[in-house]
Amino acid sequence: MPREPRFEIYQDGANEWRWRLVVSNGNIIADSGEGYSSKQGAERGIQSVKRSAPDAQVITSE
Repeated sequence: MPREPRFEIYQDGANEWRWRLVVSNGNIIADSGEGYSSKQGAERGIQSVKRSAPDAQVITSE
C-alpha cells in the first residue's frame, strides 16, 4: 500500500537538522540542502517551501 508523500526531519552526522521530502514510492525528491542548528530551523525551512513554491514556474534550460 503506497504511503502519502511526507517531509522527514532528521539529524545528520554533524548533528545538524535537515529535512527531506519523500514520495509514496520511497524516493527522496527534495531536501534541505543545508543543515540547521535546531529542529525548529528545519521545520521553518519546510514551511517556507510549502508557502513559497505552490505556483512556481517550471523553466527548462537550453
